[in-house]
Amino acid sequence: MLNAALLALRDVLSPEFRSILWKALGLTVLLFVALLLAVEGAISLFASFPWPWLETLVAWVTGLGLFAAFLLLMAPVTAIFAGLFLDDVAELVERRDYPQDPPGKPADLLASLITGIEFGLLMLAVFLLVLPLWLLAIGPAVMVMANAYLMGREFFVMAAMRHMSVREARALRKAHAGQVFAAGLLPALLTHVPFVNLFVPLFATAYFVHIYKAVAGRKPG
Repeated sequence: MLNAALLALRDVLSPEFRSILWKALGLTVLLFVALLLAVEGAISLFASFPWPWLETLVAWVTGLGLFAAFLLLMAPVTAIFAGLFLDDVAELVERRDYPQDPPGKPADLLASLITGIEFGLLMLAVFLLVLPLWLLAIGPAVMVMANAYLMGREFFVMAAMRHMSVREARALRKAHAGQVFAAGLLPALLTHVPFVNLFVPLFATAYFVHIYKAVAGRKPG
């Protein structure tokens, strides 16, 4: 796993990945800026306050709340964007690091996007279920464990699907469930690191391509 992480980090920082990196960062920031503007606009339209200072306070509190949401909800956003960039990232990783292997088959874009959205909503539901546990100081640990399982499962299957059917990819993941879960801990932890989490979508995608290759018995060439 350490080797896969180092390879994925090298891949993400390479010149070949820059265009994908900027697109991913742009979409992530754009999503949260649009959300911020929408909430601020809704407050100004539907909430009136008799004192200007109270209106300013509400705006600042709202902004801070959305920033906190930005930090906490990066895992679901990561899942959604993974469907958009999976094939571009996987193709670059496979061509660069595994030239001796047969190239993977790109997944259908619409199906990948739908899968990503469904997975993102699942992670959001898990986040909302775990949220009360944050009051007991065990919320962060439970969240990381849950995200490690979910991210490991979905990213691994999406990487494997380029080389086999969905059923075969899921069976392979189940056969190596412990290894895949352990691999998912790293990106799950990174989603909770401010600003680093912006790079998680590309890193996790490249990372799990290497994890899939390791499980399949392939070595970088």
